[in-house]
Parts: sequence; C-alpha cells; structure tokens
Amino acid sequence: MRTFTTNGGLELPVIGFGTYKLNGNSGADSVAQAIANGYRLIDSAFNYENEGAVGEGVRCSGITREQVIVTSKLPGRRQGYESAIKAVEESVFRTGLGYIDLYLIHWPNPRVDKYVEAWQALIAAKDAGLVRHIGVCNFLPEHLTRIIDETGVVPEVNQIELNPYFPQLELADFNSSEGIITQAWSPLRRGELLEDPAITALAASHGATPGQIVLAWEVARGVVPIPKASSTERQLENLGALDVVLSESEVATISALGRPDGRLFESDPNVHEEF
Repeated sequence: MRTFTTNGGLELPVIGFGTYKLNGNSGADSVAQAIANGYRLIDSAFNYENEGAVGEGVRCSGITREQVIVTSKLPGRRQGYESAIKAVEESVFRTGLGYIDLYLIHWPNPRVDKYVEAWQALIAAKDAGLVRHIGVCNFLPEHLTRIIDETGVVPEVNQIELNPYFPQLELADFNSSEGIITQAWSPLRRGELLEDPAITALAASHGATPGQIVLAWEVARGVVPIPKASSTERQLENLGALDVVLSESEVATISALGRPDGRLFESDPNVHEEF
C-alpha cells in the first residue's frame, strides 16, 4: 500500500476503509475482514456509534495494533473544551485500543462558533497521549486559517466531501498549500456516478471497474478516498484501484464532471450543523 505523509509524520495509506453504518458484530466482522484484505486505515466517528465495533475488528484481524491507523471524530455537541476532552477519552475507551491514531473535528459548526475551542482540546488530547495525530473534517479555508492563526497548529488532515461530481478543486489545492492531506468521504457518491458515460468509457479502456477509475482519480490527485464496502469482493475491488494509472488528461476529464449541485445533500459547511 502506497502512502501519503502528513505534516505530523503520519503515513496514511492512499486508500482507507469507511465504516459508516457498520455496527455491532457484523460491523466488527467487516472491519476485521477489511484489515485482512489489506486495509490499514480505518475511519470511524463518535456519531457513527461504532467505535467499539471498530476496536473489536482491529483486535480480531490478526494484525498488530501498531499496523492499523484508526480514525475517529468529535461530534458538534461536544465542541466545548472540557466536553471535547471527555469525548476523546470516551472514544478511546470505546475502541479499547489504548489510543486513537487520528482524531478529527467532524464539522466546524461555525454558527455555534466553538471549533477553535474544539481544536485547542484536540491539541491537548494529543499532548496527553490520547491521540497521536489530529485534523478536521469539512473545514473551509476561512475555518482552517482561523484555527491555524489562533493556535499555531496546522491540521494534518481535512476530510471533505469529494467525488467527480463535486471535485473540490480549490479546497483541495488550499489544503495542499497549507501542508494538509485531503481525505474524501463518500468518494463514490454512494455509487450514483458509476454509470456516467465518461467514467464507464475510461473503465473499459483500462480494463477496470467504474469504481476503480473514480478511486484512482482521487489517488492521482493526492487525495485519500475512504470508501465503505461490507463484502470481501467489493473491498478487494476498491483496493484494485491501486493498479490503475490515469494520465493527466484522464484526470482532467473526470475533474471536468463537476456539477453545481454535486453535493449529496445540503451540507455547506458554512451553514450545516452537526451535533
């Protein structure tokens, strides 16, 4: 598995494994299966209510703890400083893994205006050894600039909605300019774009699946996609994107598919509130 290295020295596999709605025993089994199939970056969140399943999946995978990067995220309702610290502690307890490798603020919730306080709490949680690396999700340039200016600490990751219909070219470039790795949630747009003629044509020319073409496009841009897949077949298919090499013109063709309505739902970080 190739890696991208964050500004804090974390080597992130170029494709991760999403776990949204993977809960309980079946969720733990899916996580263990994904790790056995080669995934080393597992994405979770406090609000997914599956940190326990993720921890169990890691323990049952047969792979040592140090080889797996576990991510979780701070919910909006816990952005107050003391509340955020306790939320991180609870996340660590729930996983049962002793620490969390990468912890992110899930959304900025700017109208609540506690994201700087939340960022200060994540810095403290890192200093305390609860987490090893810290970052954010869904932050726009103004949110990123503010937390950097007020704390002097640059996030290692900004996980954002990103797919061919919503390519986020400017935000990804801004992240890169600040030394921040971009991760993509819903990188396949929940499968809605896999029948797009431009993508199916590229899949046919490369002898790949449409999903592999999309994931290869994200990796080619220096973005870490985090697709979810519960079956072994789909997990392995997604990893097969690592064998697909797109030309610059092919990357540009896919990037040009962006649409004004490319978001999955009304999730503009300036107004969306997540609790």
